[in-house]
Amino acid sequence: MSPSPHDPIALTQALIRCPSVTPADEGALDLLERTLAGLGFACTRLPFGHPPDGPVDNLFATISGGPGPHLAFAGHSDVVPAGDMAGWSEDPFAGEIRDGFIVGRGAADMKGALAAMVAATAAHLGKGPLNGRISFIITGDEEGPATFGTTMMLDWMEANGLIPDMCLVGEPTSQHALGDMMKIGRRGSLNAWITVNGAQGHVAYPHRADNPISRLVAILAHLQARVLDEGNDWFQPSNLEITDLSVGNPATNLIPAQARARLNIRFNNEHSGTGLADWIRGVAAAHAPSALVEVKISGEAFLTAPGALSALVSEAVHAVTGRQPELSTTGGTSDARFIRRLCPVVEFGLPGSSMHKVDEHASLADINGLTAIYQALLSRALGG
Repeated sequence: MSPSPHDPIALTQALIRCPSVTPADEGALDLLERTLAGLGFACTRLPFGHPPDGPVDNLFATISGGPGPHLAFAGHSDVVPAGDMAGWSEDPFAGEIRDGFIVGRGAADMKGALAAMVAATAAHLGKGPLNGRISFIITGDEEGPATFGTTMMLDWMEANGLIPDMCLVGEPTSQHALGDMMKIGRRGSLNAWITVNGAQGHVAYPHRADNPISRLVAILAHLQARVLDEGNDWFQPSNLEITDLSVGNPATNLIPAQARARLNIRFNNEHSGTGLADWIRGVAAAHAPSALVEVKISGEAFLTAPGALSALVSEAVHAVTGRQPELSTTGGTSDARFIRRLCPVVEFGLPGSSMHKVDEHASLADINGLTAIYQALLSRALGG
């Protein structure tokens, strides 16, 4: 039996009990679909993809009641693995309540927020006729490669004329207390793999060989020497980090034939992923003309400038908690990086200090408080 759509605590527990580790769903989207359909939403399942990163299931649900604006809630039902079960004080997929907290994988990131969205929507719909449209964009592919999730759902929405006027993503943005921070942008991210091929030879006869390590070290030193930027009013400085260096040479007297490195750049809105990729390729070519460079851009930097949407969320937060949320662009990436191409988007959700950790948890008070904030947002955005 499904929990009441008005009860965010029971709904959070039910979602946690679906062990939806990317790309598996294990019933999480079925539960959300049944609950939203019971509230009158038209639900569409959107499975995309193929192995090894898919297939992935996704859910789009929408309800319309008049000529008002279209507000979308977005989030993900997938979670990261629980890791070593022995480290958990509770079964990570049991959704147990202990000392005022729900403990379980996804409690903070972000099944608690999904439950709060649903419960807030149920309360809003119960107040009278709907003015406008409410949609849910729920992916099962956020914690993984994010290839067959939100970005493909957005293409489908665009093709079907379902473009929101505004969107709130329920990522766990609060830092120390519910309502102290919302995200209005994120830095972009790219990974680069650099492979330098040389000529193998004996270390005593270096003139007969070509050491790829020397060339690769020169490339990395050149890349690291550049100060990408100093940051700006909304973003911290961009940073480049070398994340792997590999040769795999078991011999002490052998110059190897190949050396490899991997790096990541988190970049602000003073750069583009393509521009940084071109720079990396140019540096590599200058030191090793035959170097192979592969770049994957996970997302571009974006900023939803402070305005109507951030003001609506801030007013809702203040009305419930008395706090004025800091507008931030810190942290990693989220699916907001995709949604921003269709409409203004901000992120606001539970405190996230325990996300991805052993004994991930969310307090009952915060889940109920978040539900009240989302309900206040709906009232301000759609009236009623």
